[in-house]
Amino acid sequence: MNLCRRAVLGTAISVAVLASGLPAQAQEVLNLYSSRHYQTDEALYAGFTELTGIEINRIEGKGDALIERIKSEGQNSPADVFLTVDVGRIWRAEEAGLFQPVVSEALAAAVPENLRHPDGLWYGFSARARLIYYSKAAVQPGEIKDYEDLADPKWKGKVCIRSSSNVYNQSLLSSIIAADGEEAARAWAQGVVDNFARKPVGGDTDQLRGLGAGECEVAVANSYYFVRLMTNPGDKDKGLADKIGWVFPNQENRGTHVNISAAGVLKHAPHKEAAVKFMEYLASPQAQRYFADGNNEYPIVEGVAPNEALQELGDFKLDPVNVSVYGTNQAKAQMIFDSVGWN
Repeated sequence: MNLCRRAVLGTAISVAVLASGLPAQAQEVLNLYSSRHYQTDEALYAGFTELTGIEINRIEGKGDALIERIKSEGQNSPADVFLTVDVGRIWRAEEAGLFQPVVSEALAAAVPENLRHPDGLWYGFSARARLIYYSKAAVQPGEIKDYEDLADPKWKGKVCIRSSSNVYNQSLLSSIIAADGEEAARAWAQGVVDNFARKPVGGDTDQLRGLGAGECEVAVANSYYFVRLMTNPGDKDKGLADKIGWVFPNQENRGTHVNISAAGVLKHAPHKEAAVKFMEYLASPQAQRYFADGNNEYPIVEGVAPNEALQELGDFKLDPVNVSVYGTNQAKAQMIFDSVGWN
């Protein structure tokens, strides 16, 4: 599967959403706990209400804080759906026993098998690729190709990357454990630490800024951070994207690591029917367009193309591993990070 060229599935998912509930006259509601913090999601939620008549009551916060809140609320929790931005976080909710399985023909048809929980506890709805970037002034195209290359002594003192507490990096290392084994993953993490240009600091955009400032020659960041620099850089970052090249790693072997925004229906959801409708809506072509156009995320449903900026990055092969391994390997990944001094 790839996320840029995919055959058209059709609009069966839209039909499923509408068939499961035409605009309602009653004051039906959905209580959504979300760690997504993008203003562009307002249109996403408004679209659901317009389609179904179901009003969304939304509580927003950081993923781990919302998980703790749901746990503390217990059987009396009003939450119907938990929506978050990384498999590592959705897995923490799964480990806490917060979800119930959802069986839906519409979701099974729309969401690729590797981007959903094997037992239907949660489903992915949008994706972002974790790319390697390089300074055009210092690195030639083709000099770095794979995640494993980041540990090559050739890049000693030249790598910018976030801290190990960042869930994006935890998921990346979890995928390397799945692909190469724990011993190889530990050697990789040690090699990257040895190649740090500076102590890990800041978010993904700060790693890209490090390239522009000459602090490093290669960096790691999610795709949508770079697309923001391309399309809406602001005064501080004007011209930065022009100085940076990008690589979809591991195209000659397993493929590029992707992560997802994902959601699950909570065990004690008081409005389960509305919750399932919302999940099905997130996998509809309409909602997928909101993800793509509103926040530069890759749609995961066949027949929905990435936006123009993402298409400019090019087509790529993604790692086919089931993303649930990012959660199951998370504790191992953190132990490896700690053991090599990746703080």
